[in-house]
Amino acid sequence: MKEKIIYQCRSCGYIAPGWIGKCPVCNEWESIEEIKSSKNQNKSKLQYLSNAKKLSDIEINKNSRYKSGIGEFNRVIGGGLIIDSVSILAAKPGSGKSTLLLELAYDYSKQGLKILYLSGEESESQIKSRALRIMPEIPDKIWLLSTNSMDLAIDAIERIDPDIVFLDSIQTFLLSEHNSKQGSPVQTVECTNKLVEIAKNPEKPKAVVIIGHMTKSDEMAGLRTLEHMVDTVLFIESDMSDDLRILLSTKNRFGRTGEIGLFRMQENGFKELKDPSDEFITRRDSDIKGSAVALIREGSRYIAVEIESLVSNSFQPYPIRIGECVNKNRLNTLIAILEQRAGIKLYDKNVIIKTTGGLDLKHQDSDLAILMSIASSVVDKPIDNKTAFVAEVGLTGELKPVKQMDQRISELQRLGYKSCYYADNGRGKIIELENFKAVPKKHITEVLKEVFDNH
Repeated sequence: MKEKIIYQCRSCGYIAPGWIGKCPVCNEWESIEEIKSSKNQNKSKLQYLSNAKKLSDIEINKNSRYKSGIGEFNRVIGGGLIIDSVSILAAKPGSGKSTLLLELAYDYSKQGLKILYLSGEESESQIKSRALRIMPEIPDKIWLLSTNSMDLAIDAIERIDPDIVFLDSIQTFLLSEHNSKQGSPVQTVECTNKLVEIAKNPEKPKAVVIIGHMTKSDEMAGLRTLEHMVDTVLFIESDMSDDLRILLSTKNRFGRTGEIGLFRMQENGFKELKDPSDEFITRRDSDIKGSAVALIREGSRYIAVEIESLVSNSFQPYPIRIGECVNKNRLNTLIAILEQRAGIKLYDKNVIIKTTGGLDLKHQDSDLAILMSIASSVVDKPIDNKTAFVAEVGLTGELKPVKQMDQRISELQRLGYKSCYYADNGRGKIIELENFKAVPKKHITEVLKEVFDNH
């Protein structure tokens, strides 16, 4: 079989016409390496080709998903793993990627499915020790192989013929036919290619879940091609000082993108947060200053979140602005709106805000609640803890409506809230519910006046 030599950057994947000292794309020195490549290496990809069919003649298998017993995972993945799909899961080290895969392995194996767990990072004894901590018992349906060789991994898949394959992690595996180091763009892409071929085999389809590494900039390591090759891209977001874990989908060919699953990381594994609003609200017998409640939307779910603020006198030329839960530029913008449009002076005040439970406020539907929390600290008056605020606030101080307000109102009533301030869009009243007061307002000053003049 004839071989050719190509010169490729191991950092970014750039293919050069010949050896050069510095990559012109990523500017890395000594990153160009010689790779021997067979001209016939892609022929194996043709083995599963079949005749084209009419779209109307193609049947859909309604039982094409492996639904797990972990509801939060099912929510994010779209209802369960698709039988012939490839998913990639990425997170920072220590976030619980391997733990989540072992929990899924246990759950699926108890359903009678055959699981193959491939690890290129940990030994078999290390994985067994973690499994003993996580699993009540070790099922007979789970196979384990610790290796860095994709060739051995493929052989194990062919011999065991599992229903689901877990691989930890793709950057640690290599194919012998490619003369490059593990973790290089060539190895990562080609190993993923092999897994995609295996998963999409119409005779023996399999669900494959791959773990991927994260870079220092919190992006998935490797070429962006990797994200295009797989069907689903999942991330575990975590603050290592807290036990909250957020499972997020950024790509999903079989479900909604942007769905989140909420977990607490405990000694014996992940614990689902089945009632997330209860996790992000402080239960009090009386109202407190500097606290306001928002109802935010994450994916298809609504979550009530308590926003706390602390405003104090500054004795420095530049006051401190700290937003643990919100982008600093957005916080500065909201503070400017409160100063200029509502007349609340904060130029000599330190402002610190955070959310109970550490949930990030990524969308503008929490703008009004953030401003009301800050204002409560400044005027030194509490807000009724059974009142919520749901609106975007423009630079003019006007309240902007958010989507699906009727559903938000219904959820707030279900959670026990008594009232909600929202943006009056001039289209009349929204849904009316018993024992719940929905209050439409046009400007931030109207909300401030009505809320704080009652105290």
